[in-house]
Amino acid sequence: MSTQEKTIRIEQHGGPELMHLVDVEVGEPGPGEIRIRHKACGLNYLDIYQRRGDYPLPMPLNLGMEGSGIVEAVGADVTHLRVGDRASYASQPPGAYCTARVLPARAVVRLPDDISFETGAAMMLKGMTVQYLLRRTLPQGGLKAGDFILFHAAAGGVGLIACQWARALGLQLIGTAGSDEKCALALAAGAAHVINYRREDFAARVREITSGAGVKVVYDSVGKDTWEGSLNSLAPFGLLATFGSASGVPPALNIGTLAAKGSLYVTRPTLFTHLATREGAQSIADDLFAIVQSGQVKIHIDQRYALADVRQAHIDLEARKTTGSSILLV
Repeated sequence: MSTQEKTIRIEQHGGPELMHLVDVEVGEPGPGEIRIRHKACGLNYLDIYQRRGDYPLPMPLNLGMEGSGIVEAVGADVTHLRVGDRASYASQPPGAYCTARVLPARAVVRLPDDISFETGAAMMLKGMTVQYLLRRTLPQGGLKAGDFILFHAAAGGVGLIACQWARALGLQLIGTAGSDEKCALALAAGAAHVINYRREDFAARVREITSGAGVKVVYDSVGKDTWEGSLNSLAPFGLLATFGSASGVPPALNIGTLAAKGSLYVTRPTLFTHLATREGAQSIADDLFAIVQSGQVKIHIDQRYALADVRQAHIDLEARKTTGSSILLV
């Protein structure tokens, strides 16, 4: 059986105006696949990178990386999901901006009954990103309660989850944001300190907060605009984990800079390496579900858009007008 489903598609890389709502044929899942009917879909800056061509992908391209809904059909060799299950995911390939789709079952997990579809759609990519950063992407010697960390874009969807999760771990998160209002959001979410990077030199302020020592790790999704300051914020043997490039790709690195600034480490992790196996995806999702169910992390959905209004959603996200998480309602 196949049906015509609504999907957001682009035929070439470029601006938001190139996204169109089209009808596509969605058939039965093959081996290792499931078909899911969405209740909501998540919005992420990664979607903008793919739309713009920062991460070039074959055309035509259906956009979107996370969603939640009901499993409608299950292909051969899929044993962890059944028809009728509530489910959510962050997964490759793209294509989540739609009413229904077929996708690999590997990274799709059952959504607990006490977590809503909206929350499930809003938190998977962002929450699992925070999990692999704070729990798996660690500086030399790891992190322990009381350690200082620097987290850029602390009032965004990833950032607000990170503020809460860091507080739960006893970490002193220093968050940066581009306005006093956004700084207040990060502080309320659990940041120990906040810095308005439009008014202050954040690297100098980090040194003040840490009595000159610097932080053990910087988690940076901004990229070009924060690159130098992030390196300058690190303590000796510190780690810069750059996991996005909202302001542009960071400059080429002179490896000698790492020696001069204190034997630093730099890594460019990605969530999808951690989701390469079903066991890996389930482990990260279980940790995320547990901390959300405990109440220590709350998912802030501050923007909701209809699927047909995806262009405006991208405009708002790209202009950094949003806070917390944004979702598309199907």
